[in-house]
Order: sequence, then structure tokens, then C-alpha cells
Amino acid sequence: MTASPRAVELALAAAQTAADKIGQDILVLDVSERLAITDCFVIASADNERQVKAIVDEIEEKLRALGAKPLRREGERDGRWVLLDFADIVVHVQRAEEREYYGLERLWKDCPVIPFTDAAVGVGAAEPR
Repeated sequence: MTASPRAVELALAAAQTAADKIGQDILVLDVSERLAITDCFVIASADNERQVKAIVDEIEEKLRALGAKPLRREGERDGRWVLLDFADIVVHVQRAEEREYYGLERLWKDCPVIPFTDAAVGVGAAEPR
């Protein structure tokens, strides 16, 4: 089983929104084979807590416009790693230090990467580390 078309649509919209807000190292993973609770992870890095919050707020607004409401939002108080759970997708926006330390892409390295290209600059998605 692979990620549903709706999950891929939402994940790519979240990835583009993160890119528009100057998110870095954006990665979209199809975790549907490994997790029963979601189809895709979107992982993005930000330089500081303010940028993490800006990216998360914009993703939530964009996906609401597409008819997706977050089931939960975690980590906002510290602003170093915020998780948005939309059921079909889970978005992780992290400070670079947290991303390196927790290594989500290492944990999920066996999952297929969903190609993402930033429409603004034509830059391809980051490869798993």
C-alpha cells in the first residue's frame, strides 16, 4: 500500500508552504507501509523558534483552505519542534539542532521519498541523510 493521493496532495502542499516560508531541507516521506496511523511525514528545518512558528502557522492555514484540519498540534510552547497531525499526514517543523539530534530521516530511512520540488526555485527535495 502506498500513500493515498489525498495524503500526497496535502504533503506536497505543506512542503511548498514550508519552502515559501524559507523552511530548509524539506523532505516528504511515504510512511504508509510502516505506520497505520498516517500516510506521509513532512519534515522541515527552520533557523529559529520564530521561523518554526511562522512555518507551522502558514501550513495550518494553507491546509485548512484545502479542507484539512489538524487533529493536534504539539510542541508549540518551546518552538523547537512542532508537530501538526492532520491524520493523513504529520508535519514536523524542527530547529536544525533538534532535527540532527532526533534524526527522523534516519529512523524512517527505509520509507520511500515522495519527490518535492520547490516551485519558486525549482530545487529538488533533500535526500535522506
